[in-house]
Amino acid sequence: MSLLDALSSLHWPSRAAARHILYGMLIGFSLSLTSTSLLMLYHQRKRRRASANFTPRPIELRSDEIVSGVTGLIGNTPLLRINSLSDALGVEILGKAEFLNPGGSVKDRVALRMIDDAERLGLLHPYTGSRIFEGTVGSTGISIATIARARGYDATIIMPDDVAEEKVKALLCLGANVERVRPASVVDKKQYVNLARQRARAFGDLDKINESDSSAKQNGAGQPHFLSAPSESIVVTTKSRVSFDTDDWAHDGSKPRGYFADQFENNSNFEAHFTGTGPEIWRQTSGNINAFVSGAGTGGTVAGTGQFLKSMNKDIVVAISDPEGSGLLNKVKYDVMYDRKESEGTKRRHQVDTVVEGIGINRLTNNIERALPIIDDAFRITDAEAVSMSRYLVKNDGLFLGSSSACNLVACIKLIKRLGWTKGKTTVTILCDSGNRHYSKFWNDDYLRNAGIPIDIEIVEDLIKSPVEA
Repeated sequence: MSLLDALSSLHWPSRAAARHILYGMLIGFSLSLTSTSLLMLYHQRKRRRASANFTPRPIELRSDEIVSGVTGLIGNTPLLRINSLSDALGVEILGKAEFLNPGGSVKDRVALRMIDDAERLGLLHPYTGSRIFEGTVGSTGISIATIARARGYDATIIMPDDVAEEKVKALLCLGANVERVRPASVVDKKQYVNLARQRARAFGDLDKINESDSSAKQNGAGQPHFLSAPSESIVVTTKSRVSFDTDDWAHDGSKPRGYFADQFENNSNFEAHFTGTGPEIWRQTSGNINAFVSGAGTGGTVAGTGQFLKSMNKDIVVAISDPEGSGLLNKVKYDVMYDRKESEGTKRRHQVDTVVEGIGINRLTNNIERALPIIDDAFRITDAEAVSMSRYLVKNDGLFLGSSSACNLVACIKLIKRLGWTKGKTTVTILCDSGNRHYSKFWNDDYLRNAGIPIDIEIVEDLIKSPVEA
């Protein structure tokens, strides 16, 4: 039978029957749309009624929820809506309140992860007289000193001598040994990070134990012995009188260790945010996040948090706030790590030429290199803008924040303006620390005036009113 014969043998429905079938399909489709719309309307009204009857609580207390010691307080920080900026811009600007960590900053996460990982790998053992060394401008040192006390370690912190005095006092109160050195380039052996590494390498030198014990010196004791670490930058040494007759001397937990944490190169810095900060933000926003903004000092926060968020939604914009004197903006935009303020004869400070502390850098670190592939944009934040934002937030929100937090929020506004967002978007940033660590400089009007930095709240007000970029 041919195809034409087969088709001619089929019995097609009459026009009336076909019309009835079509009407049935249209009615069914209309009923489906109507029921779906009614269901959506019902859920919207239900959510509105629930919201109207809901009394917001800043912290929800639950029974049988007791954390173990000070380290149990680290992380799971609230996500705070910045009301003044969100209302003015029509875009949700949310800040991760890292200043509520027990050590007062986002660096608590990093310090805890570095120490946890060192203990897990057998590099550190609590209550053995071991000492943690770190070079820092303050916040990481305070976090390390806090956790070191809780875990039975000593801490030695090397820092530039031009950081805010409040940080030094906090470290001394926490029982840390503090060594302040002149600001210097990273190529200088006396730069604060390089000195911290040297102090860790020298831990356990003979003259610190028993200079008169010549037999110890002949047997190789009294000299620091280096243990294998997961990164070449991390230094782990053990004191003298180690028995080399056994194969497991390196894992002998009874001997004091010197441990150089090296937050700039340590992968634990990245992991603290990839497994902690990033997932928390994703959960707290229910995945409704369009941009993440962070400063970068070591690079761990933007690298870890940014990579996690990008892994959940590749369209999330990741941007950095970069203070004056830092070269990261040019590295992101032009692949050149340089800022014009680095030219000879123009700098106030050796590290990064800004009143802002904690972010900005002029060298590539392991953590910054991990961040560069996922950074979409960068914004230069002037000292005047940061100071203006800090005063604006106190006036309009009652938020007393530090310099890097202020930089991040200025960058949020610039990002929103650049992308032309007006409503329906959400930007999240890091509120790194409070203003309590910045009384002597960033929050000292006399200091700012002497440094030629204006104190003008209208700078931020004008930025908010400025048109979106074309």
